[in-house]
Amino acid sequence: MTIQVYEAQGVKMAFSQIHMRLAACLLNISEGRKKDIVEKVAKAAVYHDNGQDYPQGTVLNIFSDYDYNRSVITIAAPVDRIGNCVVSACMEAFRSIDLSAHVGIHPCLGAVDLVPIYPLSDVDVEECGMVAQKLAENLALSVPGCSIFLFGEADLPNRQSLVQRRKQLGWFNRRTFRAASVVPDLGSAPTSKYGMTGVGASPYVMNCNVTLDTQDLAAAKEIAGLIRGSSAGGLKGVESMAFPHKGQIEIACNVESFDDRGNLLTVYEGSGFVSYSVLGKSYYYVSPKLIEASIKKLGRDRGISTTGTALVGFTPDECMRCAAYALRKRIGEFWRIRGGVFM
Repeated sequence: MTIQVYEAQGVKMAFSQIHMRLAACLLNISEGRKKDIVEKVAKAAVYHDNGQDYPQGTVLNIFSDYDYNRSVITIAAPVDRIGNCVVSACMEAFRSIDLSAHVGIHPCLGAVDLVPIYPLSDVDVEECGMVAQKLAENLALSVPGCSIFLFGEADLPNRQSLVQRRKQLGWFNRRTFRAASVVPDLGSAPTSKYGMTGVGASPYVMNCNVTLDTQDLAAAKEIAGLIRGSSAGGLKGVESMAFPHKGQIEIACNVESFDDRGNLLTVYEGSGFVSYSVLGKSYYYVSPKLIEASIKKLGRDRGISTTGTALVGFTPDECMRCAAYALRKRIGEFWRIRGGVFM
């Protein structure tokens, strides 16, 4: 695999041929206001308690949002090492975050809300599923009282998607969540401090947020519904929600990779779909530009303009390139070079 040149904050990074079996975790925790706690969780992924770094683990990015009170920490490592890195970060998060005191506009069920494992290079999603299963088992043993549900390739034999599992549990509206009636896949019944954590594996999922210059939440929810992949004429692989955010409305999109071209006649960047390959298998996703253009048009039809678009972290190829560079150079806190985002 030939890696091209990547530039970040004036640092020019040239890559050559690599042969690394890499996976990533976009760890979602229910804390976005206390920077010291978020950074402590991130550091736990790459450092032992004695301060020594784990071999071949890196935190590529931190994205925190105050209104959401949520952070996404991008962790990358060889597939046989990523489980240990992620469990260490989760243990620190469980020690530091009390879900019962959480206040934020973004849905969540757990102090550690989401632990997805994604293939980056020379590893398939099925192996990532096995890693996620083992990770979940270790987490249940290491943190007595935590509660875990499985999704995707870790949820065997059903392989239910994250959205399906979240709907079953009431993630989209925490008021419908009934902890006493929930039977976790692993661990204990949900507690008020830890809540419930989703652990699973799938092809890479990006996060892309588009801000609307309005306070009309009903109109924004309508737009979010129209671009959703499950809607007629929606964008394939896109899951979307609308939230009040800093006096405006933000449409938050999960952008899933898929391996079935379906009815797409052409798949290339100019069409709004981007392709990439992992272990010889092709995947596709909707480009952030197409998401932004679609929301702009729907907003314009309703007299609403957009004010900005933010990609939370990386595209799949960017994540792989940065991971390869950071691991080769043994940069555990790559996010400091790139610059974490605290909003």
